[in-house]
Amino acid sequence: MPTIEIVTHIAAPVDRVFDLARSIDLHTASTSRTAERAVAGVTFGLIGLGQEVTWRARHFGVWQSLTVRITEFARPNHFADRMLRGAFRSMEHHHYFEPTANGGAKMRDVFSFESPLGIFGRIANALFLTRYMTSFLIERNRVLKATAESDAWEQYVHQPA
Repeated sequence: MPTIEIVTHIAAPVDRVFDLARSIDLHTASTSRTAERAVAGVTFGLIGLGQEVTWRARHFGVWQSLTVRITEFARPNHFADRMLRGAFRSMEHHHYFEPTANGGAKMRDVFSFESPLGIFGRIANALFLTRYMTSFLIERNRVLKATAESDAWEQYVHQPA
């Protein structure tokens, strides 16, 4: 089972970064390359423990759906989502957040997946799928970082007055 780990340092408070990572609206904005959008479950705002979202996106020229549930939630340090239905045999994504000494945040993604189709899936992982998923996650984190470090974050996370 391939596991991808990505660390992103962000010059923004850890609470803000945590909430942006679970924003359905920011996820949609960060995945414009695949035209990803939420079509069922929580379709806007912030997703939380036990909630589900179904994403519809075009990957490799084919429209696909992926339904995930938030299975772990400890604000502002960690949350995890697990695939319920989708193209993978299994998929789990852990999101970890740590405050840094300079008032920023260290965000660490641990993304594990298992492809369908047995040996053919393992060959696909080796040839292109792991690289594709890594690139997908890096781009998503690039948009999240840019949003968190600008005033744009306020359109995705509403702070209480």
